[in-house]
Formats: sequence, structure tokens, C-alpha cells
Amino acid sequence: MMLVDILMEQIAACKAPVVVGLDPVIDSIPDAYFADYDDALEGVAAAIYDFNRDVIDAIEGLVPAVKPQIAFYEMFGSAGVASFEKTARYAKAKGFVVVEDGKRNDIGNTARAYAQGHLGKVRLNRKEVDSPYNVDFLTVSPFLGEESLEPFIQVCREHDKGIFILVRTSNPGNRMVQDAKSSEGKTVSEALASYIDTQARLYTGVSGYSSIGAVVGATYPREAAALRQAMQTSVFLVPGYGAQGGGAQDVVPCFNGDGLGAIVNSSRGILYSYLSTHGKGCSKAQYRQSVTQATQAMQREIYAALRAHYPKMVY
Repeated sequence: MMLVDILMEQIAACKAPVVVGLDPVIDSIPDAYFADYDDALEGVAAAIYDFNRDVIDAIEGLVPAVKPQIAFYEMFGSAGVASFEKTARYAKAKGFVVVEDGKRNDIGNTARAYAQGHLGKVRLNRKEVDSPYNVDFLTVSPFLGEESLEPFIQVCREHDKGIFILVRTSNPGNRMVQDAKSSEGKTVSEALASYIDTQARLYTGVSGYSSIGAVVGATYPREAAALRQAMQTSVFLVPGYGAQGGGAQDVVPCFNGDGLGAIVNSSRGILYSYLSTHGKGCSKAQYRQSVTQATQAMQREIYAALRAHYPKMVY
């Protein structure tokens, strides 16, 4: 069974097409997580790992996937990257699909190095080993063109991994690039969708979906509906829900009629919902409970919206 099929099965089992973003913002993490560590890079990185473990434990069985944004780890240097690697391993051991939000891209050997280093295998002097990141999916920027995407797609096929290519992002300023039109009259987003659809149809699982996917924001539901028609086999990673203004009704166009085909991300809305009720002085137990409750609320809201629009959905 392919990775994408496992993801679809876990979505159906949880009734939750949801991915929780693991974006550790130091000023927003409860003070309790820093109590046992020195205020140094290594101490903060260790606190982040403890924080992430509690989040993962709090959402176990509720959602199929987590999405650590690597920028929040790289800012602390090697200690932060080590925390990222440990977080990914812990999440995978708990059965989660791990999506690295890294937005990598380049051409030639550099693109291959990114693809192998984050998704595939790395060559040592005499042998190959799994990459130290070894995540399941990676977000990829497409703006260096087709030759920059091919190494990632090749690694996905060789090692049963996945990518989410930026197509229609959730930020307001995306139109400058993503709405630009080619000489053929297609927008950049439309041209990317056509390319992704071609690649995805060459690499699908028994579920009918492909792990050659797309990032499509909840903040552009009209555009999302058109992109869904253009990429029916691709899984969408959907940012913009919650803190960025997207609601449950806005994410509905990202799905197919079976209720599958997308996973909706929430980071701040789940990780830091506790601030409105407990404040930074809350206990770890109170924090875990808040994460669980916020995740359950998101699951109920999205599931109800999908069920109302797609009565024949498969879960």
C-alpha cells in the first residue's frame, strides 16, 4: 500500500482530513515547558521537543498527520534541527504522517540533494542510509520551473514519498506571481495545476489519489474549486484555516465528492488556543487538554461542512 493510500485510510478512520502544524513560537509556548532548561539554544531546542511531544500525544488518534514548519527549528541552529528530527521520528512512531513544511527548491544537483536529504536516502562513503529527516511529505516551491520539480518527483516514486507543490497559497500577496498570465493566457497557478495533474496521474495508489500534491489555500475558495477540477487525483494541503481567516465552508471546494483529496492545516488555532483561557502560566496538563479540545472542535466543524456538501462521502 502506498503512502497516499495510508493517508486516505487514516483520514477516513479519524473522520478528520486535518493536519496539525507544529510551529513552536517561543513567546506563545506555556512557561512550564521551559522550567527545566537553561536559556540557551540547546535548552530552548529541548523544550521545543517536550512541547511537540505533548502536542503529538494530545492529538493521537484524532488526526492523521502533523506538519512541522522547519523555519521554527532552523532558527536555533543545529540544536533546533536536531529537535526537528526527533519530533519527526516521534510522530512517525506514533503513526502520524509527517509533512515537512520546508518549501525547498533549486535545480540540478542541488534539487536532488534537497529531495534525497529530506525524503529519500543519502549516500555515505560506502553505503546509502535513510535521510536524517526522513519525512513523508515535503512542501516544494515550483518557481524555478519543471526541471526543479523533476528530482523531487523522482525521489517520491523511488521511495514512496510525497510532495505538495505551491500552487495557490493563502497569503494576500500571492496574486503578483500566481495570477500572472503566460503567452497562452494561463495563469501561473493554472499552468502549475496542469503540470501537476499530468505527473499525479502517472503515480496514483489504489485509493485513486496521488502523493504528487498541491498547496491550495482556504482563503481562495473560488480558485480552489477550479483547481480541484484541474487536479482531481492530487491531494491538496490547505493552509489558511482559522487564524488566517479561512473557515470550514471555505475548505469544502478543496475536496472531491468522496470527502477526500485534501488535508486542512491548523497551527496557531490549535497550538495557542489555550492563551484565551489559561494564559502562559497554565500547567502542561491544562495545555494538553486545550490542544485536544481545539483539535476536536476543528474536526467536528470540517466534518460537518463536508457531510452537508458531500452526502455520499466515503467516511
